[in-house]
Amino acid sequence: MTEILQVPAGFQRPSVNTLLFWPLRMPAPMSKDGPIIVRRTKPQGVALTPPPELTGESTADSTLPVPLQSPEQRLITQAEFQRLADIPPEAEWFANITNPNTRRAYRNDVGQFMKFVGIEHFTDFRIVARAHVIAWRKSLEDKAMAPATIRRKLSALSDLFDYLCKENAIVINPVHGVERPTEGANEGKTPAISDEQARQLLNAPDPTTLKGKRDRAILAVLLYHGLRRAELCALRVEHFVQRRGIMTLTVHGKRGKLRYPPVHPKALSLVQDYLDASGHGTDAKGALFRPMRRPDGKVEKALTSDSVYRNVVMHYAKSIGISIEAFGPHSLRATAATNALENGADIAKVQEWLGHSDISTTRLYDKRQSRPEDSPTFKVSY
Repeated sequence: MTEILQVPAGFQRPSVNTLLFWPLRMPAPMSKDGPIIVRRTKPQGVALTPPPELTGESTADSTLPVPLQSPEQRLITQAEFQRLADIPPEAEWFANITNPNTRRAYRNDVGQFMKFVGIEHFTDFRIVARAHVIAWRKSLEDKAMAPATIRRKLSALSDLFDYLCKENAIVINPVHGVERPTEGANEGKTPAISDEQARQLLNAPDPTTLKGKRDRAILAVLLYHGLRRAELCALRVEHFVQRRGIMTLTVHGKRGKLRYPPVHPKALSLVQDYLDASGHGTDAKGALFRPMRRPDGKVEKALTSDSVYRNVVMHYAKSIGISIEAFGPHSLRATAATNALENGADIAKVQEWLGHSDISTTRLYDKRQSRPEDSPTFKVSY
């Protein structure tokens, strides 16, 4: 059945939402100068009810948007609108990566692939075949790159192609089906430290100085809650608050995810001791952990990730003789996860606690099988 609908003058082309909810066949653009005849076909058994934005009815109770504003009221120009509409999905994918570290890593990894296959324009990604990806993997292996590094690069490329599939720019992901190195795939490369080393690290800062109080609080937050460096640096005083009668941390994780781990009693005491000594406990919007001094004199700013790495974690690790290869702040995260699991925590709860999207990532932090002190070697007796 075909029905003719006369659309009142003054209305712009219907929005995307209108087209989704009310199918139309439009032979020509709509005009402001007079009525437009819109021909639409009625599906059998479906009632045709024009949406309010075409009939001129009130949209107060409608989920459909109101007609477009007049040109002088637009927030972007027509040229800007067209430029945004012309942005390819490959660029959208990269723009959607908000974490600066992930952006940097993905830029490098995808950039290396583009250079290898000679991609000059975004649309060249749409003709990439699995053979191109296999050839790139082989070139990475020939350079003696670590298996974990090759897996990461393939994962970054696969993430891009998954997005292109989602946007219907390509049909299949050419990275799917490409074998990835399996060596070390079931264990993380971040080492954990022993419980005794963790206790020594917590006690290493001088508790009689403000810097020592701050550093003890930082190490306690890392070791008792498994936070990432960036998450710790993003903490504000107002993030250290009570929820349902229990002191918690408001942690801003990756991809904007929030989590609220309860504060461990020992960490609670050390953080409160630091805030009492520093005097900024009432500055709710201010950074929780602050530098002792800065070149610009603005010590109210947050401590940087590099400072946490260099002046806190590595400084005290060196002072107590920790010289493990690849040791760093993330090692304290692995240590916290391993300790929680050893003491009966459910791995699904640990996943949520750490802010992992995939439980397989949490398993990489489980170092229970690699503790040398638990080795059968020390059970042998003659």
